[in-house]
Amino acid sequence: MNQLKLREIQNTLPAEVTLIAVSKKHSKAEIDEAYRCGCRIFAESRVQELKEKYDPAYEWHMIGHLQRNKVKDVVGLVTMIQSLDSLALAMEIEKQCAKREIIMPVLIEVNIAEESTKSGLTPEDALRLIAECADLPHVDVQGLMCIGPHDDDVKHITECFTKMHALYLEAQHRFTAEKIRILSMGMSDDYPLALACGSNMIRLGRIIMGKR
Repeated sequence: MNQLKLREIQNTLPAEVTLIAVSKKHSKAEIDEAYRCGCRIFAESRVQELKEKYDPAYEWHMIGHLQRNKVKDVVGLVTMIQSLDSLALAMEIEKQCAKREIIMPVLIEVNIAEESTKSGLTPEDALRLIAECADLPHVDVQGLMCIGPHDDDVKHITECFTKMHALYLEAQHRFTAEKIRILSMGMSDDYPLALACGSNMIRLGRIIMGKR
């Protein structure tokens, strides 16, 4: 892993921003090293990888597309699901968390760039889903998540992140800032732009963990 880059990011990151280390396709030994260097929250995008590398000493998030039949395998391992994208999935999370008597923090994934290769909801559907989840006592919607556009156009990326932040503010206005308090936006290639646009949670993989 890139310890120097990690320290640089840690030293310059605003106090209100949470750093998530994306550990997918990295070994447990690499995760342990990242923990020794100060990373405290790790994220996986595949359920099987999460199960294989899970360590109860660390905090874990699920950031990949989650199938309903895999929810039962995830809810006992993670402290947040960042990829909620349907009411059906929310209801399955509710069902499985009710069995365990836990409340699951979740973020609603928004396809802000409207790319056909990505999962996530439209902004309008994301706001609708927040309202629908209000009736699910074991699902706690804490904010929104997005993946930036898959291109190198800084203007386009900035436009998408600005639109995402505006959606975040709209969600806070409708559902209170106390409830909607996380905007997970920004990865290795675009996190400085995301921070400039108001992100308070970034998900960094390659830049700190190294090449897969």
